[in-house]
Amino acid sequence: MKLTLPDLQEKLSRWDGCTLSKNAKAVLGEGNPNADVLFIGEAPGKREDELGRPFVGAAGKFLDELIKSMGWKRSDVYISNVVKYRPPDNRDPTPEEKTQCMPWLMLEIATIKPKVIVPLGRHSLGHFYTKLSISDAHGEPYTLTEDVTIFPIYHPAAAMHNGGLRQALYDDFSKLQSFLEASGIRPPAES
Repeated sequence: MKLTLPDLQEKLSRWDGCTLSKNAKAVLGEGNPNADVLFIGEAPGKREDELGRPFVGAAGKFLDELIKSMGWKRSDVYISNVVKYRPPDNRDPTPEEKTQCMPWLMLEIATIKPKVIVPLGRHSLGHFYTKLSISDAHGEPYTLTEDVTIFPIYHPAAAMHNGGLRQALYDDFSKLQSFLEASGIRPPAES
């Protein structure tokens, strides 16, 4: 039997295999279940924990704006995080927390089967390439498998702390748009 995203959400809501689950709400990804493009952040923040949805705070609004700058909509892509629960005080997730939650992300990837995975920031990039730094890798495609490309980009929240990264994010999304078009990947047609 093939798992669906609602199946994963239901199972995650009952899972207590991460120490963070004791004090936070489970936040699985959301979006197009057949998305060609999957964005992966690091962990839910305060607003995400309150609403049980990924990227709905200030960084999420900026991500929506960046996606729109490519001529896409949030509903065209899938958006998730490495860690499925909010770390206290928005601290960085620990290696143990990332390891505990990784099976959920792998199940999301296996269910969606994206063609392009966009790690947003160093925590999600580190899952795919442990030796690459986000400052060196951002805005460039990396072949993961014959069917999947990794396209790292700074996390939108980084631009909220460092205004100089705002233009870098727009530039990287422009490069992502060009890469998608050259690869024949377009937003889903309106139904």
